[in-house]
Amino acid sequence: MQVVRIGLDLAKYVFEVHGVDSHGKVVVRKTLRRNAGAHFFANLPPCLVGMEASNGAHYWTRVLTEFGHQVRLISPQFVTPYVKSNKNDRNDAEAICEAVGRPSMRFVPPKSVDQLAVQAVHRIRRRLVADRVRLVNQIRGLLSEHGIVIARDITQLRRGLANIVGSSDDGLSDLVRSLMRELQVEMAELDQRITSYDRRIREIFRNSEQCQRLGKIEGIGPVTATALIAAVGDRTCFRNGRQFAAWLGLVPKQRSSGGRVRLFGISKRGDRYLRTLMIHGARAALGRAGGKQDPRSLWLGKLRQRRHPNVAAVALANKNARIVWAMLSGNASYEPAMSVTVA
Repeated sequence: MQVVRIGLDLAKYVFEVHGVDSHGKVVVRKTLRRNAGAHFFANLPPCLVGMEASNGAHYWTRVLTEFGHQVRLISPQFVTPYVKSNKNDRNDAEAICEAVGRPSMRFVPPKSVDQLAVQAVHRIRRRLVADRVRLVNQIRGLLSEHGIVIARDITQLRRGLANIVGSSDDGLSDLVRSLMRELQVEMAELDQRITSYDRRIREIFRNSEQCQRLGKIEGIGPVTATALIAAVGDRTCFRNGRQFAAWLGLVPKQRSSGGRVRLFGISKRGDRYLRTLMIHGARAALGRAGGKQDPRSLWLGKLRQRRHPNVAAVALANKNARIVWAMLSGNASYEPAMSVTVA
């Protein structure tokens, strides 16, 4: 009987396949080695294939799409309710097959090769920044044990570390001073590597027309613009700007029951990295809006008078997310006057 829907559970070396026909009857249940996966789907008639949006899913989406299959990626949290009994690869494949057939299921936008490349640049840069933060905290902690307290500003730490390495009248032993010298070199290497990735991001920003248009929004710079383009694949997965903002976790978390609406803080769902960039960019835009008389700056000033600065920053990030979706979906340019009245 013909297979119309398949649930594919991906792993590093072994894949589980669970296929059903048009009546929902199981017609194929198979374990495949990784090198046999492409051959199996190449000889299979075109059908709907569901996969969890995990490591390697975007690669297999491209491979199976070339074979004529319709591929849908599902967030793992939406597959979990369909797992029967104990969790294993075979039950996961069955759950994916069941979930992908639901008409109300939400799918993850697939990414192209270029998007994955830009995303890799951002992920490596984020890891380097985190390594530098850990190194700075370690240096400050070690120096505080010897009675030397430096402000949390990284510029102040660089200056203080240079003075400590270059002087000998602060009471530090030769061993500690040599360790600080090594840590100073390590931090300089991290600074150079982060700077090189910043150059790559600026180059990607200059060569992308979409990034250039997004960069005109107050609160969105080269880093945020390139990260958004890398993360948002098929924009038709979002029906409107609010769904895109909800995907970023910038809408209130709701726990309503019995006709009573209860709203809490933002849901914090989706990509934490993108949400952080959007909110930090909104903070910077709020800081620069003071004293300006354009409609958007006046709107931001009134917003800050009514709300806490953190609430105002999240509200502006939410509005910017809706503007981004409108610009990408309609291939439009940014118009500051319209951004005040249209979200």
